[in-house]
Amino acid sequence: MIFSKVGGHLGTSCAQNESMTSPPPLILVVSGDEVVRRQLVHDIAHRFGADYTVAAVATTGAALDRLGSQASSGAATALVIVDERLGNPPPSAFLRRIHQLEPQAKRILLIERGNYSSRHPVVTVMALGEVDYHLFDPWFPLERILYPGISEFLAAWDTSQDAHNVALRIVGRPAAARSHQVRDLLTRAAVPFWFHEPETEAGRQALADAGEDGTRLPVMLFYSGNILVDPSNADVIEELGMTIRPSSTSCDLMVLGAGPAGLAAAVYAASEGLRTMVVEPEVPGGQAGTSSLIRNYLGFRHGVSGEELAGRASEQAWLFGADIVLAQRGTKLELRGDDRVVYTSDGSAVAARAVVLATGVTWRRLDIPSLEALVGAGVFYGAAGAEAQAMRGRDVVVVGGGNSAGQAAVHLARYARSVTMLVRGAGLAATMSKYLITEITSNPAITVRARTEIVEGAGLGGLETLTVIDHTTGHAKTIPTTALFVLIGAQPHTGWLAGTVARDPQGYLLTGQPAAAMDAAPAWPLERSPMLLETSVPGVFAAGDVRSRSVKRVAAAVGEGATTVRLIHAYLAGEYA
Repeated sequence: MIFSKVGGHLGTSCAQNESMTSPPPLILVVSGDEVVRRQLVHDIAHRFGADYTVAAVATTGAALDRLGSQASSGAATALVIVDERLGNPPPSAFLRRIHQLEPQAKRILLIERGNYSSRHPVVTVMALGEVDYHLFDPWFPLERILYPGISEFLAAWDTSQDAHNVALRIVGRPAAARSHQVRDLLTRAAVPFWFHEPETEAGRQALADAGEDGTRLPVMLFYSGNILVDPSNADVIEELGMTIRPSSTSCDLMVLGAGPAGLAAAVYAASEGLRTMVVEPEVPGGQAGTSSLIRNYLGFRHGVSGEELAGRASEQAWLFGADIVLAQRGTKLELRGDDRVVYTSDGSAVAARAVVLATGVTWRRLDIPSLEALVGAGVFYGAAGAEAQAMRGRDVVVVGGGNSAGQAAVHLARYARSVTMLVRGAGLAATMSKYLITEITSNPAITVRARTEIVEGAGLGGLETLTVIDHTTGHAKTIPTTALFVLIGAQPHTGWLAGTVARDPQGYLLTGQPAAAMDAAPAWPLERSPMLLETSVPGVFAAGDVRSRSVKRVAAAVGEGATTVRLIHAYLAGEYA
């Protein structure tokens, strides 16, 4: 059985895990200072003691003994809070040992407040991935420092655990492409589920409950009692209570794409009174939504998952009044007087006064027929978050040298026995952030093979081997692997705009002065120049990764999405007419 715990609950759960009868999870404080031990345990237990065992020890040896007895009792360890003032061994060595014993436990370094030097040890251990969070001493006021921090740490730990309560059960074959697609969709939508193979006892019981014999898979049993058999993504999304059809034929602003750029545009437009509709072909998040941890996004000192960032932004846009329509994509853009009419894949037509194109990009394909035949059956484009827990104890391969590939490798290494990164270039320095390179090179479970390219893959019903060429030596080698995650760059979702909006040779949308260039097609129709993020069609703007020469960073996409709203106000007011 594969469990996926991706946070949140929808209504009454349809099942409950037997592990709920286990002893409470442990929160362990390790400090040589008796006052720190006594006071920190008291303060944590006051708020969290009903659900967790809160304990303290003075030495690393005592901590290892306590962690061992906790594991032998069948109980989990949630948090280990380690005082930076520990002596021998130093905290960093002890933190590495904790990860070996309890890989799911979150490691927190207790540090003295006020020392913000770049040479502080926490900077290094965070970069190396040896600690997950930090906590200040003193940790007062409790309601602003300690309790929000511990809640954040526990929420992150709980996300990595098997689900106790689930919104639905799924019966399918792990190596089947459609099973993978459904798991990926639900993971990115933050919907908890259990996945059963049809031959298991739980799988047979679920099929019996559904009245199915397993000839058609996957079978999905929802908390509501409804059952879907081999459903489309739209069927699943609608069953979860989300909107899949435009509710109006007109709006002030239509945003196409619910990645960071599109969601930022929706938040600012709706908050400023524009009737806003967002149309997204899958679920919110875009390419960023597949990132397990974005550490360099402003304001999230410990990082934020793409899934969480998308969920927060979507709810924020909705609370400001934006209509969010999922499982629909734009198929045609038409000019009708002052309106820009967008046709969606269900045949609807929505007339908007302005449009933001934030359709993003998709992962480039390897174009190797043997691997394309195994997509979803061991070969995955992105989607490391959905499959990571299924990789426990397995050997996996990640292709790519950018930040998304690095994040995927680090995330997979928490579960897989080994992660091999294949990079066509000479290394990672030219394409990846320094903090990720540091974390990857210090992780013994991750191996980086530069100047290496896949040429073939094989397997019966699932990926079993890859054939790679080392371009330094010219030698080919076959390596065994269970899964391949491909993150090798992207191509824009703009084919449906060909001939309507000017694009560069790679298909990215031209904006600003390049959109009015002599060789741009179609030609800019007005005497005034296009505004900064305006395309070759007046009133149609582009933001995020789909825009030519964009920065390709989450923060930049958010900034562009917000900026388009200011430009749209100017356009609607005729300031640039």
